[in-house]
Amino acid sequence: MDERRGDLDNDQFRVAIFGSARLKADSPEYRQVFNLAHLIASAEMDLVAGGGPGLMEAASSGFYEWKKGASIYSIGLNITLPKEQRFAAHLDVKKQFERFSERLDSFVTLSNTFVVTPGGIGTILELFYTWQLARVKELCDKPLILMGEMWADLLKWMRAWPLKGNLLDEADLDLIYLTRNYVETFAVIQESYNHFKAGGREFCRIYREYRP
Repeated sequence: MDERRGDLDNDQFRVAIFGSARLKADSPEYRQVFNLAHLIASAEMDLVAGGGPGLMEAASSGFYEWKKGASIYSIGLNITLPKEQRFAAHLDVKKQFERFSERLDSFVTLSNTFVVTPGGIGTILELFYTWQLARVKELCDKPLILMGEMWADLLKWMRAWPLKGNLLDEADLDLIYLTRNYVETFAVIQESYNHFKAGGREFCRIYREYRP
């Protein structure tokens, strides 16, 4: 890990953003993530992202633009792939992983809130891995937020098939916060941050404003 930040085990609040490496700067999804990262930096929270291009770079670029020398950091957790994936710009801390499982565990260890933005199989893997940990009460005080229209149909499918077939419980779906845009997303993050600063636990049981 980059030696510019050796105290990542401190009590700093961090927001993880998962998202596609394929979406470009001219896409509306890129702008949503960029603006969300602005708000995260302005609130003096750390950012944790995948370290690569696309929406991962939207996160690190938006964070950097608003950071303005504050003692907050953007952390990039990159993965080694057959087709080399460069690190996004403006990262303060960089770490390269050979295994997806180790990378996912680092996301979970470092982050206090998770935002899932539009993405493909990799992003969906990150979503379900984190969701499973929340389901078994490992992450009850770490909200899982799905930002954007593409996730609404997934949640409908979860209700129509696994839930209807008694393969999961209604409470498992209650762990998810579905938001339409970066403003709604940041409202959930801010509430989580306030709870964190107050020393609270079991956050997922007390905040219910945004629901699918």
